[in-house]
Amino acid sequence: MKSVADVSNSQINTPDTPPVVVTSELCKVYRTGFFLNQKIVSLKSCSVTVYQGETFGLLGQNGAGKTTLLKLLLGIIRPTSGRGLLLGKPLGDRSVKQRIGYLPENPYLYEFLTGWEFLQFAAGLFQIKRSVSRQRIPQLLELVGLSQADARHKQMRRYSKGMLQRVGVAQALINDPELVFLDEPMSGLDPIGRYQIRETILTLKAAGKTIFFNSHILSEVEQICDRVAILDRGELVCSGSLDQLLGIPTTYQVQGQGGNWEILKKWVPNLDYLPDGSWQGTLQGDSYDFLASLRLMGARVKTIKLFRPSLEEFFMQQIQPMQKR
Repeated sequence: MKSVADVSNSQINTPDTPPVVVTSELCKVYRTGFFLNQKIVSLKSCSVTVYQGETFGLLGQNGAGKTTLLKLLLGIIRPTSGRGLLLGKPLGDRSVKQRIGYLPENPYLYEFLTGWEFLQFAAGLFQIKRSVSRQRIPQLLELVGLSQADARHKQMRRYSKGMLQRVGVAQALINDPELVFLDEPMSGLDPIGRYQIRETILTLKAAGKTIFFNSHILSEVEQICDRVAILDRGELVCSGSLDQLLGIPTTYQVQGQGGNWEILKKWVPNLDYLPDGSWQGTLQGDSYDFLASLRLMGARVKTIKLFRPSLEEFFMQQIQPMQKR
């Protein structure tokens, strides 16, 4: 298992962009019980760095400490020990509030307001001029894929889960923030809803925004994040880019049809025949020589692609050993 030190010391090349989130040995302990004599450690010595312009995914099971870390960064709760910086200011500094956006995991939205009215209310909290908000709200509605008719005329109590998430993302962007925090933005959404949120995040990424979000939907994280970190039981297990954590793809997964079984087995030792008569497996050897051999055999390739373990497989490798403690 790769430790945090393994990745951060030997593999990470520090980006040229400045860090916008830095934590050092951040820890949060809750006291409980009638006499407050029992301790629950929610976060243990967590040190992470997020750089300007990147999309950073924080992964972990339910109860791993993801939301606790997010609340510490936002100044909603205070750390028991450790320290951190947010946009160059100490955690909890109120001057950075104007520069960040936040979507909670379970946001409370005023259900008797329309989406448009709610966004106007959010703009008022930031003291954004009416003339600016009138231009910005339609742009945000288009960005998150929410129709202006729904936003203007339908109360939010009549919104679907996906629509609520989209208007929640819009309110997190109403102040044009430099840094956006999204807590489980795809939780409970159907495939179309997840696709829409993912496309919104990619659009923000293309616009140069820094995005920090928690999730346990690993397939989505793998598609959109520059770097990821894994939390388990409050402990930071590892952190790095997908290439650093999963490795740079070096082997090919091939699928084809026809050819000589014995010769194919020399190139693809784990050769497996499929019901439609084609075959597949992992190529061993030079891909150009393999393709030349196929031509000589009268075989053809249907697909050939670089292969490496998925983020889900890597995640389970990191979590399972800790569960056996």
